[in-house]
Amino acid sequence: MQPGPHNAITDVPGVLVGQVERVDAPYLTGTTVVYVPTTAVAGVDVRGGAPGTRETDLLDPVNSNPGVNAVVLTGGSAYGLDTAGGVMRWLEERGEGIRVGEGDKDVVPIVSTAVIFDLGRGGGFQARPDASWGTDAIAQASDGPVAQGNHGAGAGARARSLKGGVGSASVRLDDGTTVGALVIVNAAGSTVDADGVLHGVRYGLGDEFAHLQTPAEPPPPAAPGRNLISGPAMNTVIAVVATDVPLDKAATKRMAMIAHDGLARAIDPIHTLVDGDSIFALSTRTDDGPRLSVTDPTALAQLEGVYAAAARTLTRAIVHAMLNAETVDTPNGAIPSYREAYPSAFRTA
Repeated sequence: MQPGPHNAITDVPGVLVGQVERVDAPYLTGTTVVYVPTTAVAGVDVRGGAPGTRETDLLDPVNSNPGVNAVVLTGGSAYGLDTAGGVMRWLEERGEGIRVGEGDKDVVPIVSTAVIFDLGRGGGFQARPDASWGTDAIAQASDGPVAQGNHGAGAGARARSLKGGVGSASVRLDDGTTVGALVIVNAAGSTVDADGVLHGVRYGLGDEFAHLQTPAEPPPPAAPGRNLISGPAMNTVIAVVATDVPLDKAATKRMAMIAHDGLARAIDPIHTLVDGDSIFALSTRTDDGPRLSVTDPTALAQLEGVYAAAARTLTRAIVHAMLNAETVDTPNGAIPSYREAYPSAFRTA
């Protein structure tokens, strides 16, 4: 198995990503939109103790909603949920959504959303995303490379005492299908072990993380059990995993559930009471053919392969988020990147 051309969730056919952020004081926040123009069957699994979400009940397999038009991952805590309104209006103008009338724009777009806590991280508690950020982000959506690190909803993210961010990864399975992941790493837990090694590097594909080694520096505040960043310990890791394998709603829900294993392999502890850890899963296949079901014994082997790939790809995306993050200065002090905290972790020629 190898990563896709971009090693990003946009390698999954039908998935586009758009992002906006502001990093000029008092801002340090942003919005990321995963847009599926042809819609996607969707599921969600929320395991953190302090989630902030919108339009998640519709994704339950027992409910009638057939899928989503977009998923929004954003900063701003509960205030950031406003960004979904901007995405909805953009989609409405294009007639995309559940058709509820005879007019071209008589639609209700389905835009599921999850937020991270980054309020005041750049200095201003009121400096947070609003509906216009959602509009701007989806308008920029493309199927090209995904900007990682301090972009989109990753702008104000942190992982314990290290700078977090947005990360993405993908894999092409042996049967030609694709699985991708996109994550916003804003965790109460640590992404590094006691030696300063990122937990998730052992899940790299081929030489993906071969440029990394055990660092020589003593563990800084990012080490497990230590957190010297002032302010409330309010965080959250939010993510989207996607595949072009045709899944029904229950099978897609199961994909979101198992993808949480990818968080647990890369962040310790995970699913705390101050995290709102939430994962959305998408199946972008839109033809009228049969869909894989968890109740079909002939589909189990393929399903297990897709689910394992989703969890591992999410772990790799977390590593990419940490490697691409850049140090930021805030009114409460600098939040160092992994590269700055552990420069000797990177091999030199």
